[in-house]
Amino acid sequence: MRGRVRVAVTGLGVRTPAGNDLRTFWSTLVAGRSTARTITSFDPAGLPVDFACQVPGFDTSPYVTGKQARRMDRATLLAVCAADDALADAGEPAVLPERRAVVTGTALGGNETTEAALLGDDGQPGALYIPRKMPNASAAFVSMRHQILGPSLTVSTACASGGHTIGEGLRLLRDGSADLVVAGGTEACVSPAVLLAFHRCGALSQRVAEPERASRPFDADRDGFVLAEGAAFVVLERLEDAVRRGARVYAELAGYGRTSDAHHLTSPDPKGDGAERCVRQALADAGVEPGDVAHVNAHGSGTPLNDVTEAQVIARLFGPGQVPVTSTKSVVGHAIGAAGAIEAVAGVLTLHERLIHPTINLDAQDPECEIDVVRRPRPLAPGAVVSNSFAFGGHNASLVFVPSGT
Repeated sequence: MRGRVRVAVTGLGVRTPAGNDLRTFWSTLVAGRSTARTITSFDPAGLPVDFACQVPGFDTSPYVTGKQARRMDRATLLAVCAADDALADAGEPAVLPERRAVVTGTALGGNETTEAALLGDDGQPGALYIPRKMPNASAAFVSMRHQILGPSLTVSTACASGGHTIGEGLRLLRDGSADLVVAGGTEACVSPAVLLAFHRCGALSQRVAEPERASRPFDADRDGFVLAEGAAFVVLERLEDAVRRGARVYAELAGYGRTSDAHHLTSPDPKGDGAERCVRQALADAGVEPGDVAHVNAHGSGTPLNDVTEAQVIARLFGPGQVPVTSTKSVVGHAIGAAGAIEAVAGVLTLHERLIHPTINLDAQDPECEIDVVRRPRPLAPGAVVSNSFAFGGHNASLVFVPSGT
């Protein structure tokens, strides 16, 4: 890997059910406080599942005017606020507009806008319907707000979207296409149609009597994921540039893997071949051996098939029970296209804080999942952190973060 560009993570921003700032987000994860609640943004009466993980106290007034907000779907608003915070956290690096890039990810785009048009009084789309619902709206608004005149891209690979955006940001820096990349995912999909659709395909947990205990990755009694919303963004730049300007470096993004199962539209390859190739690819890209990995932030959705497949992949790669594993979704639910970005931020904070947050609701671990699932906060041993995202459609993304070696 000699001569390869080293990439630093210098800014983080979040809008999640666990908090709208880094301190609250991290403390909620470490405390293992479930964020699943009865839905409050609309009346869920009559729906078979009436709970989700929603972003609390989402105040856009410090960021956008009322007129600007009316032009944005909730997914775009979440992205704009998180990206603004990430750039502020990075110290607003002085990079020429032509050398700045943004990569956003989403699975469902402007879902709130779509459902409002379909379910509204007249069922007719308004003049802002297309600009509010289009998946690239977040990238467009972030680029306009921050004079990003370089690449402005959107990735849509279902639940791997957030992971892919950050990996593609790494590639833009490596190939010289940009000097600064803002990358992340956003999703605002807690809505009647999406809840009903995921319920009908058997993906959601049915624990309506105790929603706070519904998200239970790797537990023998898991029965599906808990739908969530949110956004998370990172700022990436060359390590040498970050050091030159005296920036705080949270971690280095050292490796990226992306593969496809080419197996089934909604089910993972039961052998996990695509997922395993993805993690191996990321490790090789980072120049990291499996024995050098100190922690895996798992996709860990809480669905019966996904958890077993991922656990088997982890056990094959690192040895049964040999690497500490946790699932951020146990606390914040599954934010679909934003999930990989939220979990990447959690992985970066794990390195920065040298602490692994717990997986909650793990009462009895599935014996088919032969991995070391972290149940209480645990100090992080020296080494790399892997963040996995595995999606409907067989899309896989893995990221490898390492401590900054400055």
